[in-house]
Amino acid sequence: MCISTSEAAFSGTIVYCGRQHHPVHGLIHVLGYQNTAVNLADGPNAMLLHVPTSRLGPGQFLPVGRSGDVLERMVSAVRPVPVATDRIDWMCGDPEAVQVFEHDVYTVLLADDPTAIPAALQQVPSHRRPDLDPDLLRFYADHFPDHTVVLCCFDNADAQRAKPLLLWYRPLDPDRLTVPALDSHTGAVPDLDSVVPVDHWVLLSTDQAPPGWGEPVDHPRSMRHSLRSFLPDAVVGRYYGGGEALPNGDFTVSHNDLLTGDLDLVERRQPTRR
Repeated sequence: MCISTSEAAFSGTIVYCGRQHHPVHGLIHVLGYQNTAVNLADGPNAMLLHVPTSRLGPGQFLPVGRSGDVLERMVSAVRPVPVATDRIDWMCGDPEAVQVFEHDVYTVLLADDPTAIPAALQQVPSHRRPDLDPDLLRFYADHFPDHTVVLCCFDNADAQRAKPLLLWYRPLDPDRLTVPALDSHTGAVPDLDSVVPVDHWVLLSTDQAPPGWGEPVDHPRSMRHSLRSFLPDAVVGRYYGGGEALPNGDFTVSHNDLLTGDLDLVERRQPTRR
């Protein structure tokens, strides 16, 4: 449930999108992403995500500190599963055309224009610096022109549970919640005509939900208030997997449909070329 720049395997993916009115930032969406990554390439690899916002900076990535199980707790709310505590360290840089910083097993690059990424790869440590197909970057430029592209570079020979990416942004459309789910694990441009196997949880929330909506999330009392202010009280969610296959695309739902709590209204949507 993601796009890699070389051959890789991803499993156990958890994706989250929440809509809320933050006391400082106003109406925002919060995106969470976590999976198990196995690099099957001979050298470095990377994972690509597209975020529906026109500008994104390192300061909008939320340090989860000792609450590395934040997304797993959301899954536990809709289906009890074991959770684990993790830790995460961050560094931030000044705004540039391509911003580069470290997160867990990744070196992360943020770009409004994905075709600018190759010029910034020298800032990535050599053991994580991937080979990028120019056609793949052009695909993102053509199909997601108003988005920020997130390139997560890694070189882990063994499967390992990455700590969660968690970030807030001002969405292009505040009344539509979308999680990136395009699939291609070979480094090539994703085939939009294909049907792909799925293995992931999709979680959603809104702070305007009526009483009794969704399932309450058990956040730890020790969680920092600065992180808790971005997280939901309740979520809805569904597991997609067990041999299931879906048309290649993202998951999306309107805010009005989300308020009903009916997950059958979540759509699988493909990008259109500009």
